[in-house]
Amino acid sequence: MVEGKAERSDLCIRPAQAADLAAVTACAEAAYAKYVARIGKKPAPMVADFASQIAAGQVQVAVAQSGSAGEELLGYVVCYPKDGQLHLENVAVRPEAQGRGAGRALIGFVEDKAKAEGLPAVELYTNAKMTENLALYPALGYRETERRTEDGFDRVFFIKELT
Repeated sequence: MVEGKAERSDLCIRPAQAADLAAVTACAEAAYAKYVARIGKKPAPMVADFASQIAAGQVQVAVAQSGSAGEELLGYVVCYPKDGQLHLENVAVRPEAQGRGAGRALIGFVEDKAKAEGLPAVELYTNAKMTENLALYPALGYRETERRTEDGFDRVFFIKELT
């Protein structure tokens, strides 16, 4: 399993454990709440089965050491191999932790994991109404491949080929 340090010396990405379930769920709720009104319903990550994903080893968490309190969960990512690529299902950072490098570190982790597993690309989708992501992913080297309605959501698909 690929584990690593991010650009911040106090940030570590590690596999999620069952004990992380409540923090991962709370992170998803907080990070995606602003999109409910735009989309007209909860985005898929707000209703995901994180317990099953954690049990399957698909969830990694970004944690910061917070002194005597131990770890502070800043964000998480869900990814798994799919169709010969690594599928980035979901990435979220707690709103109060955004802008501190955790999101980019999590995406970088996924890209490193794909390389380590010999997978040629990372693919993902975002909701068309999450306009911030439509600018973010191309800035990180992802190329839009298609748009379609899936599971009742208007999704925009991206890929990043790894060399």
